[in-house]
Amino acid sequence: MVTVTDDSVDGADALTVAIAAARGGDDDAFRTVYRLVHPPLLRYLRTLIRADAEDVASETWLQIARDLRSFRGDGDAFRGWAATIGRHRALDHVRYHQRRATVAVPTEEFAERAANDDTSIDAVDALGSERALSLIQSLPADQAEAVLLRVIMGLDAKTAANVLGKRAGAVRTASYRGLRRLAMLLTEPQPTDAADRPPSRAVTPTSAWTLKGTR
Repeated sequence: MVTVTDDSVDGADALTVAIAAARGGDDDAFRTVYRLVHPPLLRYLRTLIRADAEDVASETWLQIARDLRSFRGDGDAFRGWAATIGRHRALDHVRYHQRRATVAVPTEEFAERAANDDTSIDAVDALGSERALSLIQSLPADQAEAVLLRVIMGLDAKTAANVLGKRAGAVRTASYRGLRRLAMLLTEPQPTDAADRPPSRAVTPTSAWTLKGTR
């Protein structure tokens, strides 16, 4: 059994080591992989499909556990792989409910990331998670998903582009524009009284993002 601790190995290296051990059947290593990847993955899914994110995350981890032995790559590649699986499961979830027309599932949420020294990222990191995700949801769909994948999931532009089926340059541009917009939103004064707040926008199938992807 291989034991992975945060004291012995840090960051992506810890994840890479844990993945290698988990592929060999080490349950403790798989729990380490889950602990390192699940929180940002769940935040990503919550922005995509809101209330049903826990169910989709469970489906995502079931597929990860099933297919882990076939995975090849380091920690960063694994995060991209997990995001791709989660996105596909979210697409399946939305399509299922749309076919049955029983639940109005907003499909208006997806994003990426930029350089580590970007002051906009520092500003986003300083926010409470609920407000951060709320502001990200207000961005145009391509910018929001770019910010989500790059800031929340921690993917580089190339990996995020693979998840979205786009060019890395397009992802970088969308991420940059989204982070600039977020920085502007952060400087706007926040209403302190409910009467001063603008009315919330109703989310309907026509006003929601169009969730796109390749399978």
